[in-house]
Amino acid sequence: MSAPRLRLMDESEADDPLLSLVNLIDVFLVLVAALLLVVARNPLNAVNPLADERVTVIRNPGSPEMEVIIKDGQKIQHFKGDGAQRPASGGVRAGVAWRLPDGSLVYVPE
Repeated sequence: MSAPRLRLMDESEADDPLLSLVNLIDVFLVLVAALLLVVARNPLNAVNPLADERVTVIRNPGSPEMEVIIKDGQKIQHFKGDGAQRPASGGVRAGVAWRLPDGSLVYVPE
Protein backbone atom coordinates (compact mmCIF):
# COMPACT_ATOMS: atom_id res chain seq x y z
CA MET A 1 0.00 0.00 0.00
CA SER A 2 2.83 2.43 0.63
CA ALA A 3 4.15 2.15 -2.94
CA PRO A 4 1.27 4.10 -4.62
CA ARG A 5 1.53 6.87 -2.01
CA LEU A 6 5.23 7.52 -2.65
CA ARG A 7 4.81 7.73 -6.38
CA LEU A 8 4.65 11.49 -7.11
CA MET A 9 4.81 11.49 -10.88
CA ASP A 10 3.44 9.05 -13.38
CA GLU A 11 5.91 7.73 -15.95
CA SER A 12 3.89 9.19 -18.82
CA GLU A 13 4.13 12.64 -17.23
CA ALA A 14 7.92 12.39 -16.85
CA ASP A 15 8.42 12.03 -20.60
CA ASP A 16 6.02 14.80 -21.62
CA PRO A 17 7.94 17.62 -23.44
CA LEU A 18 5.11 20.10 -22.85
CA LEU A 19 5.96 20.21 -19.15
CA SER A 20 9.31 21.86 -19.90
CA LEU A 21 7.52 24.39 -22.10
CA VAL A 22 5.18 25.23 -19.24
CA ASN A 23 8.22 25.77 -17.00
CA LEU A 24 9.74 28.17 -19.58
CA ILE A 25 6.50 30.13 -19.71
CA ASP A 26 6.60 30.44 -15.93
CA VAL A 27 10.15 31.80 -16.08
CA PHE A 28 9.16 34.40 -18.70
CA LEU A 29 6.17 35.47 -16.61
CA VAL A 30 8.47 36.10 -13.65
CA LEU A 31 10.80 38.16 -15.87
CA VAL A 32 7.92 40.24 -17.22
CA ALA A 33 6.64 40.86 -13.69
CA ALA A 34 10.11 42.03 -12.62
CA LEU A 35 10.33 44.43 -15.59
CA LEU A 36 6.91 45.83 -14.77
CA LEU A 37 8.02 46.50 -11.21
CA VAL A 38 11.08 48.38 -12.46
CA VAL A 39 8.96 50.53 -14.79
CA ALA A 40 6.38 51.16 -12.07
CA ARG A 41 9.01 52.73 -9.82
CA ASN A 42 10.17 55.19 -12.52
CA PRO A 43 7.42 55.29 -15.15
CA LEU A 44 8.13 58.28 -17.38
CA ASN A 45 11.25 60.11 -16.29
CA ALA A 46 13.42 58.42 -18.88
CA VAL A 47 10.91 58.99 -21.68
CA ASN A 48 9.12 62.23 -20.88
CA PRO A 49 11.25 65.39 -21.00
CA LEU A 50 8.44 67.37 -19.31
CA ALA A 51 8.94 65.36 -16.12
CA ASP A 52 11.99 67.50 -15.24
CA GLU A 53 11.71 70.34 -12.72
CA ARG A 54 12.52 73.16 -15.21
CA VAL A 55 11.65 72.87 -18.91
CA THR A 56 11.36 75.37 -21.77
CA VAL A 57 9.54 74.30 -24.93
CA ILE A 58 9.50 76.39 -28.12
CA ARG A 59 6.80 75.48 -30.63
CA ASN A 60 7.02 76.65 -34.27
CA PRO A 61 10.37 78.46 -33.84
CA GLY A 62 10.94 81.36 -36.22
CA SER A 63 7.36 81.53 -37.45
CA PRO A 64 4.74 84.19 -36.60
CA GLU A 65 2.79 81.53 -34.65
CA MET A 66 5.73 80.81 -32.34
CA GLU A 67 4.88 79.81 -28.75
CA VAL A 68 7.13 79.53 -25.69
CA ILE A 69 6.05 77.32 -22.79
CA ILE A 70 8.06 77.47 -19.55
CA LYS A 71 7.53 74.96 -16.75
CA ASP A 72 9.20 75.82 -13.44
CA GLY A 73 8.13 73.29 -10.81
CA GLN A 74 4.33 73.42 -10.69
CA LYS A 75 4.13 76.86 -12.36
CA ILE A 76 3.57 76.90 -16.14
CA GLN A 77 3.85 80.08 -18.22
CA HIS A 78 2.63 80.28 -21.80
CA PHE A 79 3.76 83.02 -24.20
CA LYS A 80 2.29 83.35 -27.68
CA GLY A 81 3.64 85.62 -30.41
CA ASP A 82 1.34 88.00 -32.26
CA GLY A 83 3.31 87.75 -35.50
CA ALA A 84 4.80 91.23 -35.30
CA GLN A 85 8.55 91.68 -35.30
CA ARG A 86 9.78 94.58 -33.21
CA PRO A 87 13.29 95.96 -32.96
CA ALA A 88 15.04 95.71 -29.64
CA SER A 89 14.49 98.81 -27.56
CA GLY A 90 16.41 100.32 -24.69
CA GLY A 91 19.83 99.13 -25.84
CA VAL A 92 22.98 101.00 -26.80
CA ARG A 93 25.36 100.35 -29.65
CA ALA A 94 28.09 98.00 -28.47
CA GLY A 95 30.27 97.80 -31.57
CA VAL A 96 30.47 96.98 -35.26
CA ALA A 97 30.58 93.61 -37.00
CA TRP A 98 32.45 93.27 -40.30
CA ARG A 99 32.14 90.40 -42.77
CA LEU A 100 35.49 89.57 -44.39
CA PRO A 101 35.83 88.33 -48.00
CA ASP A 102 36.35 84.76 -46.75
CA GLY A 103 32.91 84.88 -45.05
CA SER A 104 34.07 85.16 -41.44
CA LEU A 105 32.75 87.84 -39.10
CA VAL A 106 34.88 90.18 -37.01
CA TYR A 107 33.37 92.12 -34.11
CA VAL A 108 34.97 95.43 -33.17
CA PRO A 109 33.72 96.80 -29.82
CA GLU A 110 33.39 100.57 -29.45
